[in-house]
Amino acid sequence: MTEQNQQLDNSVIATLKNKDHSSLNEKLDGLACTHSDIIELLAQYQALSEQDDDEKFDNWYDELCQSQLDVLKAFEVMRAHFEQECQ
Repeated sequence: MTEQNQQLDNSVIATLKNKDHSSLNEKLDGLACTHSDIIELLAQYQALSEQDDDEKFDNWYDELCQSQLDVLKAFEVMRAHFEQECQ
């Protein structure tokens, strides 16, 4: 795992503990991307993460820009909070 990925993981863990989405929302609202960009990113993420080919997923993930990583982080954090609420 690269240092950037480890930092992202640590940041996700800290955000999960907080449950305040305001900083995530501010970061997302400032991104220069379209709704279709986000949907395509999440579709790729889901499809690749469900496969058994870790190398393919890792290569795809390593090519993401910071904005895409921010979207995935926000998605995972909000999904985790929603799953906790549903239990």
